[in-house]
Amino acid sequence: MVSQAPLVLLHDSLGSVDLWRNFPELLSKATQRTVIAYDRPGFAKSDELHEPLSTQFIENEAVQAFADVRSQLGFQKFIALGHSVGGAMAIHCAACYPDDCEAVITLAAQSFVEDKTLEGVKVAQQFFKDPNQVDRLKKYHGDKSKWVLDAWINTWLAKEFSDWSLTSVLPKVKAKLLAIHGVDDEYGTAEHPQHIVNSTGGVSHLMLMENTAHFPHREHPQKVIAAIKEFLVDTQ
Repeated sequence: MVSQAPLVLLHDSLGSVDLWRNFPELLSKATQRTVIAYDRPGFAKSDELHEPLSTQFIENEAVQAFADVRSQLGFQKFIALGHSVGGAMAIHCAACYPDDCEAVITLAAQSFVEDKTLEGVKVAQQFFKDPNQVDRLKKYHGDKSKWVLDAWINTWLAKEFSDWSLTSVLPKVKAKLLAIHGVDDEYGTAEHPQHIVNSTGGVSHLMLMENTAHFPHREHPQKVIAAIKEFLVDTQ
């Protein structure tokens, strides 16, 4: 396992290491690779942040926090796997380090600002007006919970973020790519993974999953892991 590139997981906008649940362990056993998950800055057990997220936060993850993880853990080659906005971050990681990224896997990733995505965020905004729901979030993020919510909702709904997309980044991705997306995803249509696979600079594959919403790795973990395992067979 040590001789192969590790899988590095980038979580979603409300995510954390703990919220991956047993997915990293199952993925590691299936692929026989080291799986690394980390709390992004401002989330869960990472250092607290006070300032709002920059509208460049997706790109910044690749050149800042992800670079620090690589340096601290001492690995060069990697496979980037991201869920939701973490999928967009995984693509930036692949584009930023083309010689070291062996493959990219996205789960329910957004690739541009879509009306359906904004509608889903607005629904969540109303949902989290219930203090009980915020308390549930505190189980993972503690006192950081308000910042985590604001970082997600306020950034995506900001006018300055409305023209964000991966269009200019995708051609820079040379590693092979697998985009997994649920047809019932409440935060984005199949236009997102189609945009990704049509625009990437390497060989790419699209996997649309029926009866699947925004968390394919939770809803159908064995199916997702099997697809990832098959995808990585030729990656050494």
